[in-house]
Amino acid sequence: MKIIKSFSLLFTVSLALMVSSCSNPAASTHKDGYNTSLSFGPGDESKIVEAFLSIKDSTDILLKQGTYKFENLSIAQVKNIRIRGEGFDKTILDFSQQTSGGEGIRVTNVNGFTINDMTIRDSKGDLLKINMSRDVVVNNLHAIWKTADSTSGGYAIYPVLCKNVLIENCYAQGSSDAGIYVGQTDTAIVRNCKGAKNVAGCEIENTLHAEVYGNEFYDNTAGFLVFDLPGLSQRGGYVKAHDNYFHDNNFRNFAKAGSFGTSWGVGNASPGSGVIILAASNIELYNNRILNNNSGAIILASGFAVDDKAVEKINDHYSPISKNIKIHDNTMEMGNSFPEPVYQHHIGKLLVGIEQKLNAQDPTRKNKRIPYIMYDGVSTNLLTNGTTPNPDSLCIQQQGDNIFVNADFININNPKVWHPNTEVSAYNCK
Repeated sequence: MKIIKSFSLLFTVSLALMVSSCSNPAASTHKDGYNTSLSFGPGDESKIVEAFLSIKDSTDILLKQGTYKFENLSIAQVKNIRIRGEGFDKTILDFSQQTSGGEGIRVTNVNGFTINDMTIRDSKGDLLKINMSRDVVVNNLHAIWKTADSTSGGYAIYPVLCKNVLIENCYAQGSSDAGIYVGQTDTAIVRNCKGAKNVAGCEIENTLHAEVYGNEFYDNTAGFLVFDLPGLSQRGGYVKAHDNYFHDNNFRNFAKAGSFGTSWGVGNASPGSGVIILAASNIELYNNRILNNNSGAIILASGFAVDDKAVEKINDHYSPISKNIKIHDNTMEMGNSFPEPVYQHHIGKLLVGIEQKLNAQDPTRKNKRIPYIMYDGVSTNLLTNGTTPNPDSLCIQQQGDNIFVNADFININNPKVWHPNTEVSAYNCK
């Protein structure tokens, strides 16, 4: 993957906010490169809602230390906007009083948007959704639900259909889908973030040219996901994830039924998953620490693993089979047993069955754990009736024992011919 070299230049220029409010005593002009600066404190909630709705190009809004209570906030169709607090532990935006679903903060069609230094919490829907925008910076933002269950919203930090996104130094907690989710976006960086007690710590979905590094995702159902799903506006790919710490992701899967728990949703993520790559191509995963995710360090699955009609959905924007996957130089460890929630999960039960089958086939394994990398074995040979070994350029370069299993998902429903195997030589990087 090649991240556009000029990407960082997009964030060297201060991004700003503008509200037309010359009569507002809190407003000043020409500060920090913004045409208008506004400042509010707790108790000014109605003024803040009005300022967001009437915002003009090149405006900076400071929300001073304290707790604010909102139904929701919305910004649309402007340029160069900045919303900032005085620190994630000082400026708190509380959406727990929402009476209906929807986002806490919704940003739509904004060219140049920055939000930083605050906590947003407890909306009924997504906490921060940034839609159809470009040159987006989310920095030092905490986005949390205090209760991690299906009553929480799907996404904590959610840029979708965007261009040039930077998410850094953020924390996401309690999402019933993904804490940090980047969807159908072109060019994104997620770095130095943390996420816990989400279904997925971070998900890159149908997104091109993404780089994910320096993050820590722990105590989720799954640490990190790269998905391509059918029926969306673009196919993803060219994603790099490196120098991250994905650990102890053994939490129960509490994805919502319906939009989040469908056959294509994150409800398919088994408890105990470190990294899941699903139907995504041109991915490189390297120099990560993937520790104590006790159902599998890395799971590489085709769309056929979760949708028996995947072949009907193939088009220019979607292929159910991953290609050009490079997995190398990661540090992987696993605990001695599956996490308890895995036994109530549909994919989790398959992983348990794979481990049992391997050990039954080969007594010399002596009750080893499921190998660190689980590949469902579904390749383009299924579509072409071919027999080429590794036709989709899966490249694995990992040292150690018990690294890999081809789980032979094509035959998993026929025990007489189902034969998962640990032969990795066809997939070694050439």
